[in-house]
Amino acid sequence: MTSPFLHDNVDHQSPGTGDLSQEARTFNWLLDSFTSSTAGVLEAIAVSSDGLLMAMSAIKDRSNAERLAAVVSGMTSLAGGAASWYALGGLNRVVVDMAEGYLLISAISSGSVLGVVADRSANLGTVAYEMTLFAGRAGGALTPRLIAELKNAAQQ
Repeated sequence: MTSPFLHDNVDHQSPGTGDLSQEARTFNWLLDSFTSSTAGVLEAIAVSSDGLLMAMSAIKDRSNAERLAAVVSGMTSLAGGAASWYALGGLNRVVVDMAEGYLLISAISSGSVLGVVADRSANLGTVAYEMTLFAGRAGGALTPRLIAELKNAAQQ
Protein backbone atom coordinates (compact mmCIF):
# COMPACT_ATOMS: atom_id res chain seq x y z
CA MET A 1 0.00 0.00 0.00
CA THR A 2 1.24 3.45 -0.81
CA SER A 3 0.62 6.19 1.69
CA PRO A 4 0.93 9.96 1.16
CA PHE A 5 3.00 10.38 4.33
CA LEU A 6 5.74 7.89 3.47
CA HIS A 7 9.08 9.42 2.68
CA ASP A 8 11.86 7.28 1.25
CA ASN A 9 14.54 9.53 2.74
CA VAL A 10 13.38 9.01 6.34
CA ASP A 11 14.47 5.91 8.24
CA HIS A 12 11.46 4.60 10.13
CA GLN A 13 13.27 1.50 11.36
CA SER A 14 13.22 1.04 15.12
CA PRO A 15 14.94 -1.73 17.04
CA GLY A 16 12.90 -4.90 16.87
CA THR A 17 10.69 -3.72 13.99
CA GLY A 18 12.62 -5.27 11.11
CA ASP A 19 9.74 -7.54 10.10
CA LEU A 20 7.15 -4.74 9.98
CA SER A 21 5.91 -3.28 6.72
CA GLN A 22 6.93 0.23 5.72
CA GLU A 23 3.43 1.46 6.59
CA ALA A 24 3.60 -0.01 10.11
CA ARG A 25 7.06 1.45 10.71
CA THR A 26 5.82 4.82 9.45
CA PHE A 27 2.78 4.71 11.76
CA ASN A 28 5.03 3.94 14.75
CA TRP A 29 7.43 6.70 13.69
CA LEU A 30 4.56 9.21 13.46
CA LEU A 31 3.40 8.24 16.96
CA ASP A 32 6.94 8.60 18.34
CA SER A 33 7.34 11.93 16.55
CA PHE A 34 4.02 13.23 17.90
CA THR A 35 4.98 12.25 21.45
CA SER A 36 8.49 13.65 21.39
CA SER A 37 7.69 16.91 19.59
CA THR A 38 4.49 17.95 21.40
CA ALA A 39 5.25 19.84 24.59
CA GLY A 40 3.77 18.29 27.70
CA VAL A 41 2.92 14.93 26.14
CA LEU A 42 4.22 12.07 28.27
CA GLU A 43 2.78 9.01 26.55
CA ALA A 44 0.64 8.17 23.55
CA ILE A 45 -1.02 4.99 22.34
CA ALA A 46 -3.17 3.94 19.43
CA VAL A 47 -6.09 1.63 20.22
CA SER A 48 -8.09 -0.34 17.66
CA SER A 49 -11.88 -0.30 17.49
CA ASP A 50 -11.97 -3.61 19.39
CA GLY A 51 -10.05 -2.05 22.30
CA LEU A 52 -6.66 -3.64 21.66
CA LEU A 53 -3.35 -1.82 21.77
CA MET A 54 -2.04 -1.11 18.25
CA ALA A 55 0.98 1.05 18.96
CA MET A 56 2.66 2.75 21.88
CA SER A 57 5.16 5.53 22.25
CA ALA A 58 7.30 6.63 25.18
CA ILE A 59 5.94 3.80 27.31
CA LYS A 60 8.67 1.56 28.65
CA ASP A 61 6.31 -0.76 30.52
CA ARG A 62 4.13 -2.87 28.22
CA SER A 63 1.66 -3.66 31.02
CA ASN A 64 1.20 0.09 31.58
CA ALA A 65 0.42 0.51 27.88
CA GLU A 66 -2.16 -2.29 28.11
CA ARG A 67 -3.81 -0.65 31.13
CA LEU A 68 -3.91 2.69 29.34
CA ALA A 69 -5.44 0.99 26.28
CA ALA A 70 -8.19 -0.46 28.49
CA VAL A 71 -8.91 2.95 30.02
CA VAL A 72 -8.94 4.63 26.59
CA SER A 73 -11.21 1.92 25.19
CA GLY A 74 -13.63 2.25 28.11
CA MET A 75 -13.73 6.04 27.92
CA THR A 76 -14.30 5.84 24.15
CA SER A 77 -17.19 3.45 24.68
CA LEU A 78 -18.77 5.66 27.36
CA ALA A 79 -18.42 8.78 25.22
CA GLY A 80 -19.85 6.94 22.21
CA GLY A 81 -22.82 5.79 24.28
CA ALA A 82 -23.58 9.33 25.42
CA ALA A 83 -23.18 10.68 21.88
CA SER A 84 -25.55 8.03 20.56
CA TRP A 85 -28.13 8.53 23.31
CA TYR A 86 -28.29 12.28 22.73
CA ALA A 87 -27.78 12.04 18.94
CA LEU A 88 -24.61 14.12 19.09
CA GLY A 89 -22.68 12.38 16.30
CA GLY A 90 -19.34 10.61 16.33
CA LEU A 91 -16.46 11.02 18.74
CA ASN A 92 -14.17 13.98 18.19
CA ARG A 93 -12.31 14.20 21.48
CA VAL A 94 -12.56 13.26 25.14
CA VAL A 95 -10.63 15.33 27.69
CA VAL A 96 -10.19 14.18 31.28
CA ASP A 97 -8.78 16.96 33.47
CA MET A 98 -6.93 15.62 36.53
CA ALA A 99 -4.99 17.37 39.28
CA GLU A 100 -1.57 16.65 37.77
CA GLY A 101 -2.35 16.24 34.08
CA TYR A 102 -4.71 15.24 31.33
CA LEU A 103 -5.93 12.21 29.43
CA LEU A 104 -7.00 13.08 25.90
CA ILE A 105 -8.66 10.71 23.46
CA SER A 106 -9.24 11.51 19.81
CA ALA A 107 -10.58 9.56 16.86
CA ILE A 108 -8.03 8.45 14.26
CA SER A 109 -10.19 6.50 11.77
CA SER A 110 -12.25 3.34 11.42
CA GLY A 111 -13.06 3.37 15.14
CA SER A 112 -9.39 3.54 16.10
CA VAL A 113 -8.42 6.17 18.65
CA LEU A 114 -5.36 7.99 19.92
CA GLY A 115 -4.92 8.14 23.68
CA VAL A 116 -2.56 10.77 25.09
CA VAL A 117 -1.32 11.40 28.62
CA ALA A 118 -0.04 14.94 29.16
CA ASP A 119 1.21 16.84 32.18
CA ARG A 120 -0.20 20.15 33.45
CA SER A 121 2.32 22.16 31.43
CA ALA A 122 0.68 21.03 28.18
CA ASN A 123 -1.29 23.57 26.19
CA LEU A 124 -4.52 21.67 25.48
CA GLY A 125 -5.19 23.59 22.27
CA THR A 126 -1.77 22.70 20.91
CA VAL A 127 -2.05 19.05 21.98
CA ALA A 128 -5.52 18.78 20.39
CA TYR A 129 -4.22 20.38 17.19
CA GLU A 130 -1.26 17.99 17.03
CA MET A 131 -3.59 15.04 17.69
CA THR A 132 -5.74 16.16 14.75
CA LEU A 133 -2.64 16.43 12.55
CA PHE A 134 -1.56 12.93 13.62
CA ALA A 135 -5.00 11.54 12.76
CA GLY A 136 -4.88 13.23 9.37
CA ARG A 137 -1.44 11.84 8.58
CA ALA A 138 -1.87 8.35 9.97
CA GLY A 139 -5.60 7.75 9.70
CA GLY A 140 -5.77 7.44 5.94
CA ALA A 141 -3.29 4.58 5.99
CA LEU A 142 -5.14 2.50 8.61
CA THR A 143 -6.44 -0.36 6.51
CA PRO A 144 -7.71 -3.54 8.15
CA ARG A 145 -4.43 -5.24 7.16
CA LEU A 146 -2.31 -2.51 8.77
CA ILE A 147 -4.44 -2.51 11.93
CA ALA A 148 -4.00 -6.29 12.22
CA GLU A 149 -0.24 -5.98 11.67
CA LEU A 150 0.10 -3.23 14.28
CA LYS A 151 -1.96 -5.18 16.85
CA ASN A 152 0.10 -8.32 16.26
CA ALA A 153 3.36 -6.36 16.63
CA ALA A 154 2.11 -4.67 19.83
CA GLN A 155 1.32 -8.08 21.36
CA GLN A 156 4.92 -9.25 20.99
